[in-house]
Amino acid sequence: MAAPLGLTMGEPAGIGGDIALKAWMERGAASVPPFVLLDDPDRIAALAGRLGLDVPLAVVDEGELDGVGDRFADRLPVLAVPLPAPVTYGKPDPANGPEVIAAIDRAVALARRGHLSGVVTNPIQKSALYACGFRWPGHTEYLAHLAGLPDDGTVMLLEGGGLRVVLATIHVAVKDVAQYLTSDAILHVARVTHAALKSDFGIDHPRLAVAALNPHAGENGAMGREEIDVIAPAVARLRADGIDAAGPFPADTLFHAGARARYDAVVCMYHDQGLIPLKTLDFDTGVNITLGLPFVRTSPDHGTALSLAGTGQANASSLIAALNAASRIAARRQQSMPHE
Repeated sequence: MAAPLGLTMGEPAGIGGDIALKAWMERGAASVPPFVLLDDPDRIAALAGRLGLDVPLAVVDEGELDGVGDRFADRLPVLAVPLPAPVTYGKPDPANGPEVIAAIDRAVALARRGHLSGVVTNPIQKSALYACGFRWPGHTEYLAHLAGLPDDGTVMLLEGGGLRVVLATIHVAVKDVAQYLTSDAILHVARVTHAALKSDFGIDHPRLAVAALNPHAGENGAMGREEIDVIAPAVARLRADGIDAAGPFPADTLFHAGARARYDAVVCMYHDQGLIPLKTLDFDTGVNITLGLPFVRTSPDHGTALSLAGTGQANASSLIAALNAASRIAARRQQSMPHE
Protein backbone atom coordinates (compact mmCIF):
# COMPACT_ATOMS: atom_id res chain seq x y z
CA MET A 1 0.00 0.00 0.00
CA ALA A 2 1.22 3.51 -0.82
CA ALA A 3 2.55 5.69 1.99
CA PRO A 4 -0.06 8.02 3.50
CA LEU A 5 -0.14 11.77 3.00
CA GLY A 6 0.96 14.03 5.82
CA LEU A 7 -1.45 16.84 6.78
CA THR A 8 0.09 19.61 8.89
CA MET A 9 -1.85 21.38 11.64
CA GLY A 10 -1.54 24.91 10.25
CA GLU A 11 -2.60 27.69 12.63
CA PRO A 12 -4.11 25.96 15.69
CA ALA A 13 -6.53 28.83 16.30
CA GLY A 14 -7.78 28.62 12.70
CA ILE A 15 -9.93 26.12 10.82
CA GLY A 16 -7.20 23.56 10.08
CA GLY A 17 -8.42 21.20 12.77
CA ASP A 18 -12.08 21.67 11.81
CA ILE A 19 -11.53 20.78 8.17
CA ALA A 20 -9.14 17.92 8.97
CA LEU A 21 -11.86 16.30 11.09
CA LYS A 22 -14.49 16.93 8.42
CA ALA A 23 -12.23 15.51 5.70
CA TRP A 24 -11.86 12.29 7.69
CA MET A 25 -15.64 12.17 8.19
CA GLU A 26 -16.01 12.40 4.38
CA ARG A 27 -13.38 9.73 3.71
CA GLY A 28 -15.86 7.34 2.08
CA ALA A 29 -18.21 9.69 0.25
CA ALA A 30 -15.38 11.86 -1.14
CA SER A 31 -12.83 9.03 -1.59
CA VAL A 32 -10.37 10.87 0.64
CA PRO A 33 -6.94 9.17 0.48
CA PRO A 34 -5.35 8.03 3.75
CA PHE A 35 -3.54 10.78 5.64
CA VAL A 36 -1.90 11.25 8.99
CA LEU A 37 -2.50 14.52 10.83
CA LEU A 38 0.53 16.17 12.43
CA ASP A 39 -1.13 17.90 15.36
CA ASP A 40 -1.74 17.84 19.10
CA PRO A 41 -3.95 14.79 19.79
CA ASP A 42 -5.49 16.38 22.91
CA ARG A 43 -6.47 19.47 20.93
CA ILE A 44 -7.98 17.42 18.11
CA ALA A 45 -9.92 15.17 20.49
CA ALA A 46 -11.31 18.20 22.32
CA LEU A 47 -12.19 19.91 19.03
CA ALA A 48 -14.02 16.82 17.77
CA GLY A 49 -16.08 16.86 20.96
CA ARG A 50 -16.75 20.57 20.62
CA LEU A 51 -17.99 20.05 17.05
CA GLY A 52 -20.02 16.96 17.93
CA LEU A 53 -18.05 14.77 15.52
CA ASP A 54 -17.46 11.11 16.26
CA VAL A 55 -13.79 10.88 15.25
CA PRO A 56 -11.78 8.25 17.13
CA LEU A 57 -8.06 8.95 17.00
CA ALA A 58 -5.08 6.63 16.60
CA VAL A 59 -1.89 8.25 17.87
CA VAL A 60 0.94 6.79 15.78
CA ASP A 61 4.69 7.14 15.71
CA GLU A 62 6.93 7.40 12.68
CA GLY A 63 7.55 3.66 12.61
CA GLU A 64 3.83 2.99 12.21
CA LEU A 65 3.19 5.13 9.16
CA ASP A 66 3.18 2.15 6.80
CA GLY A 67 0.06 0.85 8.56
CA VAL A 68 -1.92 4.10 8.43
CA GLY A 69 -3.83 3.04 5.33
CA ASP A 70 -5.14 -0.07 7.08
CA ARG A 71 -6.54 1.81 10.09
CA PHE A 72 -7.66 4.99 8.30
CA ALA A 73 -11.19 3.68 7.70
CA ASP A 74 -11.78 3.34 11.45
CA ARG A 75 -9.58 5.99 13.09
CA LEU A 76 -7.95 9.30 12.25
CA PRO A 77 -4.17 8.74 12.60
CA VAL A 78 -2.36 11.54 14.43
CA LEU A 79 1.39 12.01 14.63
CA ALA A 80 1.71 13.95 17.87
CA VAL A 81 3.02 17.51 17.86
CA PRO A 82 2.09 18.75 21.37
CA LEU A 83 1.29 22.43 21.74
CA PRO A 84 2.75 24.34 24.70
CA ALA A 85 -0.06 26.91 25.01
CA PRO A 86 -3.84 26.46 25.21
CA VAL A 87 -5.70 27.20 21.99
CA THR A 88 -8.38 29.88 21.89
CA TYR A 89 -10.16 29.56 18.56
CA GLY A 90 -9.95 32.74 16.54
CA LYS A 91 -6.99 34.10 18.53
CA PRO A 92 -3.56 32.94 17.32
CA ASP A 93 -0.90 32.65 20.01
CA PRO A 94 2.73 33.09 18.90
CA ALA A 95 3.71 30.73 21.74
CA ASN A 96 2.47 27.87 19.54
CA GLY A 97 4.35 29.15 16.47
CA PRO A 98 7.44 26.92 16.85
CA GLU A 99 5.23 23.80 16.88
CA VAL A 100 3.35 24.99 13.78
CA ILE A 101 6.71 25.23 12.02
CA ALA A 102 7.88 21.94 13.54
CA ALA A 103 4.87 20.14 12.04
CA ILE A 104 5.86 21.41 8.59
CA ASP A 105 9.51 20.47 9.11
CA ARG A 106 8.61 16.97 10.28
CA ALA A 107 6.18 16.32 7.43
CA VAL A 108 8.72 17.42 4.83
CA ALA A 109 11.47 15.29 6.39
CA LEU A 110 9.21 12.23 6.41
CA ALA A 111 8.15 12.83 2.81
CA ARG A 112 11.73 13.16 1.67
CA ARG A 113 12.55 9.84 3.35
CA GLY A 114 9.61 8.16 1.61
CA HIS A 115 7.51 7.64 4.76
CA LEU A 116 4.84 10.02 3.46
CA SER A 117 3.74 10.15 -0.16
CA GLY A 118 3.26 13.91 -0.01
CA VAL A 119 2.65 16.91 2.24
CA VAL A 120 -0.67 18.76 2.47
CA THR A 121 -0.46 21.94 4.50
CA ASN A 122 -3.25 23.55 6.44
CA PRO A 123 -3.21 27.38 6.36
CA ILE A 124 -0.81 29.25 8.63
CA GLN A 125 -1.27 32.64 10.28
CA LYS A 126 1.88 34.40 9.19
CA SER A 127 1.57 37.28 11.67
CA ALA A 128 1.76 34.79 14.57
CA LEU A 129 4.79 33.10 13.03
CA TYR A 130 6.57 36.37 12.34
CA ALA A 131 6.31 37.07 16.08
CA CYS A 132 8.44 33.99 16.80
CA GLY A 133 11.08 34.67 14.16
CA PHE A 134 9.64 33.20 10.95
CA ARG A 135 11.16 35.23 8.11
CA TRP A 136 9.59 33.81 4.94
CA PRO A 137 6.68 35.50 3.09
CA GLY A 138 4.65 32.29 3.16
CA HIS A 139 4.48 28.51 3.00
CA THR A 140 5.74 28.34 -0.60
CA GLU A 141 8.99 30.15 0.09
CA TYR A 142 9.58 28.23 3.33
CA LEU A 143 9.13 24.89 1.59
CA ALA A 144 11.64 25.99 -1.05
CA HIS A 145 14.08 26.74 1.79
CA LEU A 146 13.53 23.27 3.30
CA ALA A 147 14.31 21.77 -0.11
CA GLY A 148 17.55 23.75 -0.38
CA LEU A 149 16.16 26.03 -3.09
CA PRO A 150 16.10 29.84 -3.24
CA ASP A 151 12.86 31.49 -2.09
CA ASP A 152 11.83 31.94 -5.74
CA GLY A 153 13.01 28.47 -6.77
CA THR A 154 9.53 26.95 -6.79
CA VAL A 155 6.31 27.81 -8.62
CA MET A 156 2.86 28.29 -7.12
CA LEU A 157 0.15 26.70 -9.25
CA LEU A 158 -3.51 27.20 -8.38
CA GLU A 159 -6.08 24.81 -9.82
CA GLY A 160 -9.87 24.91 -9.78
CA GLY A 161 -12.92 25.28 -11.97
CA GLY A 162 -11.11 23.92 -14.99
CA LEU A 163 -8.43 26.61 -14.71
CA ARG A 164 -4.75 26.43 -13.76
CA VAL A 165 -2.76 29.58 -13.08
CA VAL A 166 0.87 30.13 -12.11
CA LEU A 167 2.40 33.36 -10.86
CA ALA A 168 5.50 35.16 -12.10
CA THR A 169 5.49 37.22 -8.88
CA ILE A 170 3.74 36.03 -5.73
CA HIS A 171 3.75 37.93 -2.44
CA VAL A 172 4.67 41.31 -3.90
CA ALA A 173 2.80 44.59 -3.43
CA VAL A 174 0.98 45.63 -6.60
CA LYS A 175 2.98 48.87 -6.75
CA ASP A 176 6.20 46.83 -6.89
CA VAL A 177 5.20 44.16 -9.43
CA ALA A 178 6.79 45.88 -12.44
CA GLN A 179 10.06 46.21 -10.50
CA TYR A 180 10.20 42.49 -9.74
CA LEU A 181 8.89 41.26 -13.10
CA THR A 182 11.72 40.04 -15.31
CA SER A 183 12.02 37.86 -18.38
CA ASP A 184 14.06 35.39 -16.31
CA ALA A 185 11.26 35.13 -13.74
CA ILE A 186 8.70 34.41 -16.46
CA LEU A 187 11.02 31.87 -18.08
CA HIS A 188 11.59 30.06 -14.79
CA VAL A 189 7.88 29.85 -13.98
CA ALA A 190 6.94 28.73 -17.48
CA ARG A 191 9.66 26.08 -17.73
CA VAL A 192 8.89 24.56 -14.33
CA THR A 193 5.18 24.59 -15.15
CA HIS A 194 5.72 22.97 -18.54
CA ALA A 195 7.73 20.15 -16.96
CA ALA A 196 5.21 19.65 -14.13
CA LEU A 197 2.22 19.56 -16.47
CA LYS A 198 3.91 16.63 -18.17
CA SER A 199 5.20 14.77 -15.12
CA ASP A 200 2.54 15.54 -12.49
CA PHE A 201 -0.60 16.12 -14.59
CA GLY A 202 -0.07 13.67 -17.45
CA ILE A 203 -0.32 16.30 -20.23
CA ASP A 204 1.97 15.22 -23.06
CA HIS A 205 2.00 18.54 -24.95
CA PRO A 206 1.28 21.38 -22.49
CA ARG A 207 -0.05 24.69 -23.83
CA LEU A 208 0.80 27.86 -21.91
CA ALA A 209 -0.91 31.23 -22.23
CA VAL A 210 1.07 34.21 -20.93
CA ALA A 211 -0.88 37.16 -19.55
CA ALA A 212 0.01 40.79 -20.12
CA LEU A 213 0.68 43.10 -17.18
CA ASN A 214 -0.95 46.29 -18.43
CA PRO A 215 -4.48 46.98 -19.71
CA HIS A 216 -4.91 46.02 -23.38
CA ALA A 217 -1.44 44.43 -23.25
CA GLY A 218 0.08 47.89 -23.03
CA GLU A 219 -1.43 49.26 -26.28
CA ASN A 220 1.91 48.95 -28.11
CA GLY A 221 3.71 50.79 -25.33
CA ALA A 222 1.16 53.55 -24.77
CA MET A 223 0.18 52.11 -21.36
CA GLY A 224 3.48 50.55 -20.36
CA ARG A 225 6.41 48.81 -22.01
CA GLU A 226 6.56 45.64 -19.90
CA GLU A 227 4.88 43.63 -22.65
CA ILE A 228 7.44 44.80 -25.22
CA ASP A 229 10.57 44.77 -23.09
CA VAL A 230 9.95 41.87 -20.66
CA ILE A 231 7.06 39.57 -21.47
CA ALA A 232 7.20 39.16 -25.26
CA PRO A 233 10.95 38.38 -25.26
CA ALA A 234 10.33 35.67 -22.65
CA VAL A 235 7.56 34.13 -24.77
CA ALA A 236 9.86 34.16 -27.81
CA ARG A 237 12.59 32.34 -25.86
CA LEU A 238 10.11 29.73 -24.62
CA ARG A 239 8.94 29.05 -28.15
CA ALA A 240 12.55 28.79 -29.32
CA ASP A 241 13.01 26.13 -26.62
CA GLY A 242 10.13 24.12 -28.07
CA ILE A 243 7.57 25.10 -25.41
CA ASP A 244 4.07 25.85 -26.68
CA ALA A 245 3.67 29.32 -25.18
CA ALA A 246 1.68 32.25 -26.55
CA GLY A 247 1.09 35.84 -25.50
CA PRO A 248 1.18 38.29 -23.92
CA PHE A 249 -2.64 38.37 -23.92
CA PRO A 250 -4.77 41.08 -22.29
CA ALA A 251 -5.85 39.62 -18.96
CA ASP A 252 -9.45 40.84 -19.28
CA THR A 253 -10.10 38.47 -22.21
CA LEU A 254 -8.02 35.51 -21.04
CA PHE A 255 -10.29 33.69 -18.61
CA HIS A 256 -13.67 33.22 -20.30
CA ALA A 257 -14.75 29.70 -21.25
CA GLY A 258 -13.65 29.91 -24.89
CA ALA A 259 -10.20 31.20 -23.97
CA ARG A 260 -9.72 28.54 -21.29
CA ALA A 261 -10.19 25.81 -23.90
CA ARG A 262 -7.05 26.97 -25.71
CA TYR A 263 -4.47 26.41 -22.95
CA ASP A 264 -3.56 24.13 -20.03
CA ALA A 265 -2.25 26.86 -17.72
CA VAL A 266 -1.88 30.64 -17.64
CA VAL A 267 1.32 32.37 -16.57
CA CYS A 268 0.04 35.39 -14.65
CA MET A 269 2.13 38.39 -13.78
CA TYR A 270 0.96 38.93 -10.19
CA HIS A 271 -1.04 37.32 -7.41
CA ASP A 272 -4.55 38.71 -7.86
CA GLN A 273 -4.42 38.54 -11.66
CA GLY A 274 -4.53 34.77 -11.33
CA LEU A 275 -6.40 34.23 -8.08
CA ILE A 276 -9.40 36.45 -8.75
CA PRO A 277 -10.58 34.49 -11.83
CA LEU A 278 -9.77 31.15 -10.21
CA LYS A 279 -11.65 31.90 -7.00
CA THR A 280 -14.55 33.33 -8.99
CA LEU A 281 -14.79 30.10 -10.96
CA ASP A 282 -14.26 27.78 -7.99
CA PHE A 283 -14.14 29.36 -4.56
CA ASP A 284 -14.77 26.19 -2.57
CA THR A 285 -12.47 23.58 -4.11
CA GLY A 286 -9.44 25.47 -5.41
CA VAL A 287 -6.06 23.85 -4.68
CA ASN A 288 -2.61 25.36 -4.22
CA ILE A 289 0.12 23.10 -5.65
CA THR A 290 3.84 23.84 -5.32
CA LEU A 291 5.81 22.89 -8.44
CA GLY A 292 9.55 22.27 -8.52
CA LEU A 293 9.91 20.61 -5.11
CA PRO A 294 11.50 17.18 -4.65
CA PHE A 295 8.35 16.13 -2.76
CA VAL A 296 4.63 16.57 -3.39
CA ARG A 297 2.98 19.54 -1.70
CA THR A 298 -0.58 20.82 -1.98
CA SER A 299 -2.76 23.04 0.17
CA PRO A 300 -6.34 24.27 0.32
CA ASP A 301 -6.65 27.58 -1.48
CA HIS A 302 -7.87 29.64 1.47
CA GLY A 303 -6.64 31.13 4.71
CA THR A 304 -7.09 30.40 8.38
CA ALA A 305 -10.68 31.78 8.56
CA LEU A 306 -10.28 32.64 12.24
CA SER A 307 -13.90 33.73 12.61
CA LEU A 308 -15.09 30.22 11.65
CA ALA A 309 -12.63 28.24 13.77
CA GLY A 310 -14.25 25.89 16.24
CA THR A 311 -17.78 26.70 15.01
CA GLY A 312 -18.39 23.75 12.69
CA GLN A 313 -19.13 26.12 9.79
CA ALA A 314 -15.84 25.71 7.90
CA ASN A 315 -16.06 24.05 4.49
CA ALA A 316 -13.60 21.16 4.00
CA SER A 317 -14.06 20.94 0.21
CA SER A 318 -10.80 22.68 -0.68
CA LEU A 319 -8.82 20.51 1.74
CA ILE A 320 -10.42 17.36 0.34
CA ALA A 321 -9.52 18.54 -3.17
CA ALA A 322 -5.95 19.22 -2.01
CA LEU A 323 -5.66 15.72 -0.49
CA ASN A 324 -6.95 14.13 -3.68
CA ALA A 325 -4.65 16.26 -5.86
CA ALA A 326 -1.62 15.29 -3.77
CA SER A 327 -2.57 11.61 -4.01
CA ARG A 328 -2.90 11.80 -7.82
CA ILE A 329 0.42 13.59 -8.26
CA ALA A 330 2.21 11.18 -5.93
CA ALA A 331 0.81 8.21 -7.87
CA ARG A 332 1.99 9.69 -11.18
CA ARG A 333 5.46 10.31 -9.82
CA GLN A 334 5.60 6.78 -8.47
CA GLN A 335 4.54 5.31 -11.81
CA SER A 336 7.20 7.30 -13.65
CA MET A 337 10.05 6.11 -11.42
CA PRO A 338 12.35 3.55 -13.00
CA HIS A 339 11.75 0.01 -11.73
CA GLU A 340 14.60 -2.40 -11.19
